[in-house]
Amino acid sequence: QVQLVESGGGLVQAGGSLRLSCAASGRTFTTYDMGWFRQAPGKERQFVAAINWSGGSTDYASSVKGRFTISRDNAKNTVYLQMNSLKPEDTAVYYCAAKLYERGSYYDSNSYGYGGQGTQVTVSS
Repeated sequence: QVQLVESGGGLVQAGGSLRLSCAASGRTFTTYDMGWFRQAPGKERQFVAAINWSGGSTDYASSVKGRFTISRDNAKNTVYLQMNSLKPEDTAVYYCAAKLYERGSYYDSNSYGYGGQGTQVTVSS
């Protein structure tokens, strides 16, 4: 069982930065790949970024590649999403999610067995 709590969202101007954090409970954090997804009003949930259990492999949606960086600190049971050069189209609720390592697809939210409650990111133009 994993419980995930996101934080760090807020209101920022276009071009600004935010860092999201996702704290995980439990002692088995290293058995999970972690992902970030986002959902804007009226739109489907969208893959943003993922990182494997060790932190040695990452992947990004093309829309955020080069602007966002996912990382994790296994000693702190925490995954991060550093978001730079934010755009109004990045406005959404951001969710972190956990899936057992090497199971399913990074890109498919249905592969993830656990998710957080989300944190709102709003980027003003």
